[in-house]
Amino acid sequence: MTDVRTAIIIGGGIAGPVAALALHRAGIAATVYEGYPSTADGIGGTLALAPNGVAALRIVGADQPVTEIATPIDRTVLAIGTNRIELPALGDVGPLRVVHRNALHRVLHQRAVTEGVRVAYGKRLATARQTDGGVTAEFTDGSTAHADILIGADGVHSTVRTLIDPAAPGPRYTGVLGIESVAEHPVAAAPGTMTFTFGRRGYYLYWPEPGGGTRWGANLPQDRPMSLAEARTVRPDEWRHRLRAVYGDDDPGAALIRTSDPDQLQVSGSLHIMPPVPRWHRGRMVLIGDAVHAPSNSSGQGASLAVESAVQLARCLRDLPDVPAAFAAYERLRRSRVEGVAARAARINHAKAPGPVARVVMPVMMRMLMKVAMRPEKTLGPEQRYTIDWAASAATERPPA
Repeated sequence: MTDVRTAIIIGGGIAGPVAALALHRAGIAATVYEGYPSTADGIGGTLALAPNGVAALRIVGADQPVTEIATPIDRTVLAIGTNRIELPALGDVGPLRVVHRNALHRVLHQRAVTEGVRVAYGKRLATARQTDGGVTAEFTDGSTAHADILIGADGVHSTVRTLIDPAAPGPRYTGVLGIESVAEHPVAAAPGTMTFTFGRRGYYLYWPEPGGGTRWGANLPQDRPMSLAEARTVRPDEWRHRLRAVYGDDDPGAALIRTSDPDQLQVSGSLHIMPPVPRWHRGRMVLIGDAVHAPSNSSGQGASLAVESAVQLARCLRDLPDVPAAFAAYERLRRSRVEGVAARAARINHAKAPGPVARVVMPVMMRMLMKVAMRPEKTLGPEQRYTIDWAASAATERPPA
């Protein structure tokens, strides 16, 4: 085991609390420093946890409280016009779990606090100074914190990433904004069915809510990126107008927008992805989660990969002899997996806004693809069956194929 006994974690979203819980199990005391003044209630939309993400949460004892607040999705359908194509799935790994981001935050934070993890709110990182014996974080309010290592779990706009490598690439804007809500309009889909829809001018998805109505999310095309703060200055009626312009000719898109309360629209701002990051760590600082790997939401794996990386980092710190070796092992075990998932998602993204001709041809092509190429075990198996063997040593483990 390394001589690491304390850790500073910058960012209290998903990866941060999970890392703190995993480090606790590895005998390392971690404090989470969150820039927001609370658990960021109301920020962000719904996200998905794949079976591999739930398996990683099980290691830190958070799987049950998370699945209790999540909606299980055991069937996915691709819709193009009037065509409906059921997508292949693995039948024995458990369902996809969809959960609102702020509900997941609350559960993970409560779990961390219950296990004795300290969480400090309103602490936004300004810079950090490293020495041979540790690292000191300096916050914008003038306070400081010192520990053996510093972990950047501060999202796609990571400050820690730029401290590790000032030349590091930043996030890439995907050309869409994330918006979601719950509509009164019922859809002709069985409970537990998520429908991915290629509309005439944009992409959206929806599923029946267990309590009634239909939850939907849209990737609203937008020429330029828009911060969350800027997005929240747009009046709800203006968002509804923009949504109607894109989805008003779609079925059930038009009905979903018409029967949704404009004041209840959840706008999460611009959607970004992270290109490959050359440096994951430097000295006593290291990155996890969206700060180092944020695939497109098409992957369905963003949150799950963040949870996996948090657990694997703790495991490497437990099993390797020093900090450089632990960080190197962590990157070795994670890089090929997360970049492979990101590459698959990027290929899907190219098809999210098909033109008129593609809309006619795509159903035929997709059916052929389902029969010939989309073998669930080959395409989904390596991602969803992946599990971390917490009891085994990370020192001798090989990266996943």
